[in-house]
Amino acid sequence: MRSVKPGLLERRRYWLVYIVLFAVIAIDQLSKIAVRSSLPVGDSHLFWPGVLRFTHFENTGAAGSSFEGWGRIFIPVAIAVVVWVVYAQRKGKLTNPWLAAGAGFFAGGAVGNAIDRLLFARVTDFLEWTVGGGIMNLADIAINIGVLLGIVGMLLDARAAKKEPEPDIGEPREC
Repeated sequence: MRSVKPGLLERRRYWLVYIVLFAVIAIDQLSKIAVRSSLPVGDSHLFWPGVLRFTHFENTGAAGSSFEGWGRIFIPVAIAVVVWVVYAQRKGKLTNPWLAAGAGFFAGGAVGNAIDRLLFARVTDFLEWTVGGGIMNLADIAINIGVLLGIVGMLLDARAAKKEPEPDIGEPREC
């Protein structure tokens, strides 16, 4: 088995956050540009019968159209998420690849939707699930993936911490 230097693993984890973050933003924005340029608002196109259709919807609120008309208040939230991710990454708090990737997905999704809110005062949603309902976009999916990966990462860290033996402090000495 090939050994990898610890410094190399840390550098990979360092860059993983940013690679995932920027990939999510790019894919999310490109998908929304494609929807805005090819599908009029309110129109639908069946993509996968019984599962998924593309429906162009402009959401001025948050998830599930909650906070309708108040979507811009989430721009500072997205900025705070990115600041936290950069801080956590630089301080070594993203201790495994699951946490690093999860942080990248979460922050990338938050920024993807913040870009829409900043430029258009609304978020372009287009993925309509025929089972369970709801219309979302790739940024929303990335946020959910980020949460899931973060939970996995925290569970793995907790499991690793349980396996570490407690340090033997020895018997007290008399002076």
